[in-house]
Amino acid sequence: MTQLRVVATAGHVDHGKSSLIVRLTGMDPDRWEEEKRRGLTIDLGYAWGELPSGREVGFVDVPGHERFIANMLAGVGPVRLVLFVVAANEGWRQQSEEHLAILDVLGVAGGVVALTKRDLVDEDGLDLAEEEIRERLDGTALSDAQIVRVSAATDEGLDDLRTAIDELLAVAPAPQAERTRLFVDRVFTISGAGTVLTGTLGGDGLAVGDEVELYPHGRTARIRSLQTHKRAEDRAEPVSRVAANLAGTSRADLVRGDVLGSPGAWRPTTVFEGSLRPVRGLPHPITGRGAYKVYVGAAEADARLRILGGTRIESGQEAFVRITTTRPLVLDVFDRFVLRESGRQETVGGGSVLD
Repeated sequence: MTQLRVVATAGHVDHGKSSLIVRLTGMDPDRWEEEKRRGLTIDLGYAWGELPSGREVGFVDVPGHERFIANMLAGVGPVRLVLFVVAANEGWRQQSEEHLAILDVLGVAGGVVALTKRDLVDEDGLDLAEEEIRERLDGTALSDAQIVRVSAATDEGLDDLRTAIDELLAVAPAPQAERTRLFVDRVFTISGAGTVLTGTLGGDGLAVGDEVELYPHGRTARIRSLQTHKRAEDRAEPVSRVAANLAGTSRADLVRGDVLGSPGAWRPTTVFEGSLRPVRGLPHPITGRGAYKVYVGAAEADARLRILGGTRIESGQEAFVRITTTRPLVLDVFDRFVLRESGRQETVGGGSVLD
């Protein structure tokens, strides 16, 4: 059994997230032919590598393009640590801001900023880019993040980046012992083996032979085998990337956002109450009149919003809300969620589940 940690990428499209992961791990996280042809990450990608201390780290590489923000949210939702990427030759851009807003309302535990494409900018330009990043991060969950200047083209700064990620993992909060919950982000079938799901494991661990329940459907299955980083394990511990081969279920039984957990441990719900605050700089109030989507873990659902004790939430305020979803969600108290308005196609806020 190997204990692992997981880091998600974030940042604007074409700022070099996937190229950086390739140089850090030797693995290409882009899985689809269209992604390789277009040079554009569309869905979640996965890679892993070893850090200077010998600690292993898994990476969830997320899309930067605004059209694929739902996939980005599925990647960062279950993950508490982030590698935030900004290209030195382009500086802070639209999706830099939205990704930071999402990470901030999710309350990520920490991160490292990679100032990429340093080979395209002189020292004065790098200084200005780093100064702008520090100003943008001020007052957010990443305000204390270390900034590392790096180039995937020349490998400059890669060792420094590995060390910074290693230092981040060394001081990151240890996962709390709680109910097993694996947010499913990919399901596929292997000939001769059956159904395999992958996801980020939180809560308690999983072991080969365990009976598990697939939420919210209520189906049960048995874990036939487990892998972390393509290495067979008898047991997997949080927080790690896990592939579980299941007996007693089929690919059709599962979709992204479902949860694998201990039988009877969770009660999926379509109504929850929580605290909600607008993202920084939102130019309009949040009201109960909009059409929304809510994102928790790797799940998304259409939602209705009711503001308790009021009709609107202005920028800088926080309010108690009741959210009703069209899809049952597997929630725990203090889970973080993100709210997007469907009409405007924008992230408007986020908060914590309270009941």
